Amino acid sequence: MAHTAMSGNGTTAGDDPLQTAVWRLRSRACWADAAALLLPDTSAAALQRASLLVERCLYTEQGWEEAEDALRTAEALAHGDDERGAAACERGYLAYAATVLAVRDRADEARAALGRAAALIPPGAPQRALLDFRRGLLAENLTRSPQAARAAYRRAHAGATAQSDPLLLSFTWRHLAGLALRDGELAEARHGFTESLRIREELGYLVGTAPALVSLADTETEPEASRLREEARRLFRLLGGVPTWLARQLAPPAATA
Repeated sequence: MAHTAMSGNGTTAGDDPLQTAVWRLRSRACWADAAALLLPDTSAAALQRASLLVERCLYTEQGWEEAEDALRTAEALAHGDDERGAAACERGYLAYAATVLAVRDRADEARAALGRAAALIPPGAPQRALLDFRRGLLAENLTRSPQAARAAYRRAHAGATAQSDPLLLSFTWRHLAGLALRDGELAEARHGFTESLRIREELGYLVGTAPALVSLADTETEPEASRLREEARRLFRLLGGVPTWLARQLAPPAATA
């Protein structure tokens, strides 16, 4: 099962030096350093800071209390349906992460929070694509409903395309490909994983590149599959063993007598 998910759009607004610095740190698995650059004195900054710390939980399985504190601040500062919906989306994502990583079963909280977000964020709104993607994650990994997951991922994919959000597209490609692979559609899966990897490499999204390499390796034959996995191991070590849940997939095969 792929645990990968994301927060924010992963791109820089114009040439804003603060957002450029935040993105560079985030993409290199330095979420706490990125969050430290953001003063939670506005609703937008508080929400972005919370999203970074929530994402850190999913990739490192650490920092839960700090993420909760940041999220409470973002919820307190939120005004209007869009901001409250975005905060609820992060709340649902944090609960999803805790559940899927077996830290604590918060599946009901995740469903309720994402449902609340869906009531607040109308279809076509900029935040809707990310919300659709996360609802797909719940359907795939908690509800075990691949058909509902595929429909949600496709809505997210269309929204990310319309909004020119390449990072979100890398995730929708990846998860649609994962469902295709499970259905035995090898060519479709390989195409989706290739697109996801291409986008992440172009963006410099290092922390998401190793998982993309491993997924693509699952659709390739030797020696290409081994080459991709070795490259993933190199990046995994470079980033200090992040994402933590990738360690099991990168473990060398057991020796046989």
